[in-house]
Amino acid sequence: MNDTTLTTRTTEIVLPGRVESSGLQVHARDLPAPAAGQAVLRMDATGVSFAEQQMRLGKYYNQPPFPFVPGYDVVGTVTVTGPDVDPAMIGRRFAAVTKTGSWASHQLIDVADLVPVPDGVDAADAETVVVNGITAWQMLHRTARVRPGATIVVLGANGGVGSTLVQLARHAGITVIGTASPRHHPALRELGATPVDYHDPDMYRLIREIAPDGVDAVFDHVGGPGIVDSWRLLRRGGALVSYGTAATKDAEGDSRLPVLTLIARLVAWNVLPNGRSATFYNFWAGRRRLGAFRDRLRDDLTSVLTLLADGVLSPQVAARFPLSEAGSALALAESRTVAGKVVIVPDA
Repeated sequence: MNDTTLTTRTTEIVLPGRVESSGLQVHARDLPAPAAGQAVLRMDATGVSFAEQQMRLGKYYNQPPFPFVPGYDVVGTVTVTGPDVDPAMIGRRFAAVTKTGSWASHQLIDVADLVPVPDGVDAADAETVVVNGITAWQMLHRTARVRPGATIVVLGANGGVGSTLVQLARHAGITVIGTASPRHHPALRELGATPVDYHDPDMYRLIREIAPDGVDAVFDHVGGPGIVDSWRLLRRGGALVSYGTAATKDAEGDSRLPVLTLIARLVAWNVLPNGRSATFYNFWAGRRRLGAFRDRLRDDLTSVLTLLADGVLSPQVAARFPLSEAGSALALAESRTVAGKVVIVPDA
C-alpha cells in the first residue's frame, strides 16, 4: 500500500545501557509512514549474533550510543511501501542486514537493502544464513579465495558463521578441520568436517598432526594470543582470515584497542617475505561506495539463499525465542553451549 499517511505500531527490544541480558526493555511506538525508497518490513525472523553480545557490554566497534534497538539482520515481509516503491513488493519476503534495529516487530527499511528470499524457504532457516552466510561466503571466496582440493581450519566450527563456512567449503570440494567442544563433534562430522577439541591445550599440535604440511587457510574469530598459532598453521601461499576478537570479549578498557592491536599484527605479518597473507575481514568494508557494496552483498546473499533453497546448506537453528523473550535468547547465545544460531521470531 502506497500511503503517505499510514502509520504502523511496532514493538521493539531496547538495549538501554550496559545491562545483563535480563535488562533488555520492551517498548512500543508508532512508525512513520515510509518515505521515498522505503518500506515497512514485518519481522518474520531475526537472530542473535556475536555483535549483539558485544553491544550489550558496550564493546562492539563503532556501536551506536545507548539506548538503541539491536538486531544485526532480519528476514521479513513487506507490509507497506513508500510513494515511489513498487507495491508489488507487499506480501513478499525479503532478507536484509541492518547492523541495528531488527529486534522489532516492524521497521522502516530502505528497499535497496532488501534481498528476495526464495519461495518455500522458512524464515528462521533463512535467518541463519543472512549475515552469517554473507560473512562465510565472502571470507571463503572473496578474501581467502580458497580453491577446491585445499584444506582449511575453521575455529568455532559449531557456531553460526563457522557451521555455514564448513558447509560452503565442503560444497566447494575443500577439506575442513573444525574446532569445537566435544559435544558438537558428531554434528561437525555430519557436516563433513574433521573435529578437534578446542578445549584441548594441544589443539594446534593436533591440527598439525592432521595436516602436517600446513593448511591453505585458517578462519579465526578468536584473536588474542592464539592468533600466532593460527598463523603458524599456514603453508606457503596460505591465508589467515581473522574476523573477531572473542578472546578479549570480556576485557576491560577501550573496546577498539583489541581490534586495532590485532589488525596491526596482521598488517605486520603481510610484509614478511614468506608467501602467506593475513587479513582482518570487515563486513562493512567498501560501504563508502554504497552502490557497489549493495550489489556485492545482494549477489553473495542470493548465492547462499539459493544453496539453502536447493538443500545444499542445512540451516543450523540452535533455538527459537519469541521477540518478547529476546533477553533469554541473548543469554542462551552467550552461554556458548549451542550449535548454530539462536533465532528470534514474532510473538504468537
